[in-house]
Amino acid sequence: MHHVDDFEKIIGQDKVMFFPSLMNDFSRNNNSNNKDLNFRTEIVSKIKNKKNKNYIIVSYPEAICIKVANKSIFEKYSINLKKNLKISFDELIEKLFQFNFEKVNFVVNPGEFAVRGGIIDVYSYANQNPFRIDFFGEIIESIREFNVDNQLSSNEVSDAKIQAEENSILFKKNRINLIELFNKDGVIVYKNFDKLIHVCNEIFKKNKVPDQEDNIINYSSKNEFLKINEFGKKFIIDKSENLNLLKKINFGQTPQPSFNRNFNFLNKHLENDKKNRFKSYFFCSNKHQKIRLSEILNTEKKDLDYNFFDETIYEGFIDNKSKISYLTDHQIFNRYHSFKSNRFNKDESMKIKELIHLKLNDYVVHIDHGIGIFGGLKKIDVNNSTHETIKLIYADRDILYVNIHSLHKISKYNGKDGNVPKIYKLGSNSWKKVKEKTKTKVKKIAFDLIKLYAKRKEKKGFQFKSDSNLQIELEASFLFEETNDQIKSINEVKKDMESPQPMDRLICGDVGFGKTEIAIRAAFKAVDNNKQVAVLVPTTILSFQHFKTFTKRLKDFPITIEYLNRFKTIKEKREILVNLKSGKIDILIGTHQLVSENVIFKDLGLLIVDEEQKFGVNVKEKLKSLKVNVDVLTLTATPIPRTLQFSLMNARDLSIINTPPANRYPILSEIIKFNNEKIKNAVLSEINRGGQVFFIHNKIENILDLKDYLEKLVPDINIRIGHGQMKGEELEKNLIDFIDGKFDVLIATTIIENGLDVPNANTIFINNSQNFGLSDLHQMRGRVGRSNKKAFCYFIIPGINSISKDAEKRINAIEQYSGLGSGIQIAMKDLEIRGAGNLLGAEQSGFINDVGFETYHKILKEAVNEIKEKEFEKLFEKEKFNKTEISDITIDFDIPILIPDNYINISTERMKIYKELSEIKSDYNLNLYKKNLTDRFGSFPKELDDLFEVIKLKWKFSKLGINKIILRKNICTAFFINKIDSFFENEEFSLLLNFLKKNNKIVQLIEKKINHKKRLLLKIEEVKKIKDLNNLFSELKIF
Repeated sequence: MHHVDDFEKIIGQDKVMFFPSLMNDFSRNNNSNNKDLNFRTEIVSKIKNKKNKNYIIVSYPEAICIKVANKSIFEKYSINLKKNLKISFDELIEKLFQFNFEKVNFVVNPGEFAVRGGIIDVYSYANQNPFRIDFFGEIIESIREFNVDNQLSSNEVSDAKIQAEENSILFKKNRINLIELFNKDGVIVYKNFDKLIHVCNEIFKKNKVPDQEDNIINYSSKNEFLKINEFGKKFIIDKSENLNLLKKINFGQTPQPSFNRNFNFLNKHLENDKKNRFKSYFFCSNKHQKIRLSEILNTEKKDLDYNFFDETIYEGFIDNKSKISYLTDHQIFNRYHSFKSNRFNKDESMKIKELIHLKLNDYVVHIDHGIGIFGGLKKIDVNNSTHETIKLIYADRDILYVNIHSLHKISKYNGKDGNVPKIYKLGSNSWKKVKEKTKTKVKKIAFDLIKLYAKRKEKKGFQFKSDSNLQIELEASFLFEETNDQIKSINEVKKDMESPQPMDRLICGDVGFGKTEIAIRAAFKAVDNNKQVAVLVPTTILSFQHFKTFTKRLKDFPITIEYLNRFKTIKEKREILVNLKSGKIDILIGTHQLVSENVIFKDLGLLIVDEEQKFGVNVKEKLKSLKVNVDVLTLTATPIPRTLQFSLMNARDLSIINTPPANRYPILSEIIKFNNEKIKNAVLSEINRGGQVFFIHNKIENILDLKDYLEKLVPDINIRIGHGQMKGEELEKNLIDFIDGKFDVLIATTIIENGLDVPNANTIFINNSQNFGLSDLHQMRGRVGRSNKKAFCYFIIPGINSISKDAEKRINAIEQYSGLGSGIQIAMKDLEIRGAGNLLGAEQSGFINDVGFETYHKILKEAVNEIKEKEFEKLFEKEKFNKTEISDITIDFDIPILIPDNYINISTERMKIYKELSEIKSDYNLNLYKKNLTDRFGSFPKELDDLFEVIKLKWKFSKLGINKIILRKNICTAFFINKIDSFFENEEFSLLLNFLKKNNKIVQLIEKKINHKKRLLLKIEEVKKIKDLNNLFSELKIF
């Protein structure tokens, strides 16, 4: 891939194409990867287009071996569209069906199309982005590319080519090899010619009989795969018969010197460049590397000439003819190179448009009326006006129609799966009592949590110095490129460490998202300030893995690292404890033994705790005393649902890592039975690409039998085992050898669940998966997919019919949620299957089942804010607690305020839009949203104008302390909240009084008795349009 990336940087992305293989997908018996099909189809399409004369195609033997569509047939299944072209709307849809495109609600993948009003969204296989074709009658008014993640247009184009998939059934006849599409002037460049010939031979050896059943690559037809004589003739003989392999072309270039982080050597190189009148350029992968390199070079105080490119290439070089040095930062610091072509990578940060979708008959919670059953969206007539509502069914078949503008009051019920919640009769007092009981309990938990935080903030800790040059050098030597979330988290940790109060920060990120690097940088900072570091981990394996990781990462610095676990001898432990007490050990990594009374640090400055929730009660109690005046950094891969993060914020400092490292692929997950062929093919496929395999088997009593079985099934591969009952030395040796790639398959128990990091192992089997919890399965699957290779996970079960319902739900969930950063979805599903006890603690789980997770969160948020405002006002004085702004406004109008079905006919999408609109609080965001709606669904009808005006009215009136608005027969009545006292004290009230004096003929402030209670309200007459209300109240300068 790096060749593609470098060519794109040099000659432009539009001139470079990548031609991938489909072999991995065939060999795994999966459907072909849409992205790879997309690339192949795009190339065939572009080669055929005579306009595209000069381009570079980068490929490899496995890709070239697979034939492509014949030119003449290919043209039959394509259509060229242009702006202002006259074409029947229905004719285009018919063509798409002929091309085997699938009609969907929203386009996400190549080969899909969607129809909304006069708009057709279509994802052609000949393009990297889908098209939005906007019709006016039978004329194409505009063509825009759009983003599949947010469904919004990115840029307008003048034409679009819609092309069927090159590898589809439509093109199975008379397939040809890629070279036949080239013109006569085409040039083939071979890199490592001898190696290429060897690879070709290996491919054809494996594929002598393409239709044989036990073959790894099982093609549906011989027509798809080039024979060896065809391949040799077209790609090697024809183009190489006149090739003189002894003749060489000298480009006058030499590779970048191997600086190996030797900055004296680098300085001398730059001095020589200046002396010999060479220009020096650094290619830097990001601005952070650029800053680090500048700081290191500036410490020498030498007059050096160099410039930076904000790009990176695979390898640096010296161009002696042009007298230019092109140097790469990743080679200087011995970092891995990450290609960053937009062609291959999108923003992989976690996008969850709707984590939980409502379906008919789902249990839902109305904050005021309690748990009911969701009956879908319903239109009802009230006072001769149509309104869209949500139908909720309660006990004794009571029905509540909730106005769509009160959508914020409704949430899906999440308790323990299978637990049937209590449904009360409408109008009873029972739900109110349940909420009050819950709030009392929650308030106590929240109070204890915040009290702990407050005590910690009062204590004095060690104030670490700002980063030294050594710290900068360490960070610049990181082999990978940091994600934005990692950088943000690192900066938050440093800020905490440099403050006078002791740090207590939780780093929450999914498996493999880079939490360990943050811990290493924090540990280095502590040691650089002459402090010791303790790293507490839950398992023996994790202590060993962390020891290896820390040691490898810090090997170039004078830091002493040790580890304590049950594998250490009594003599070794005694020596470690003596050295620790005397200060000779800088970083000590260990299991629960670290909190023993005989473990004494000379000067402990930082405690790092990995997966705290996995420690027992005794360890947690001892931790409390250890944490007193020491900075504490806790790492966890157990994700916290986003809705809870805001409540926990300020009760414990929290950093979230949602973004995976660059160039990572989602793990392809599959549920299988114990199948000889499947296991054999998958193991061989991984080993043949130079990888390694995990095989999880959690029964020690027959683990050797499984080893014998695999050795017979796949001869000539090296297999070893690993489990907790082995001798420490033997287990340690097996793990080290596996990490170092010395054998092929590791059969292990769940001892490897936490901590074993083997980037070269990218296939894992989990035997009897039905016996594991959801988060355990997620952790084990996270052992693979830690490099830029595709990873595969096979969940082996005896059969769906022979496992429990809960196990079936876990297995289905883990297969469904296999994307990068899917831990949050796993956690939410775990919440449903097992209840909230696992995620939030047993004490809280009982009443979460009573009210549902979302309602619990609302109550918790309310309780936390009350406590902050009253009991801990000084501690949180920087936070604003707006006493008058109302988030819950009831709307009762006699005119329809809704999205018409003929504009958006998908009810779930309408609900989503209502919800998003209800969260908008500014004119700018509303205008932006209107623009996006027009982009996706076309020009909106007049009915939506009133809806937008209501949205504006709600946020304006909420700032006045109004919680109910009634509009009937051109008279608007707006009710203030019952507890209005706080509003009288605010500046807004005096502004309102002035406003009322000025507009006393139209607006009146009235006090009225309602249900035996006095209510303050505004009465506004002669309201012909909702827009009139907004215009009238815009005079108040508080919005």
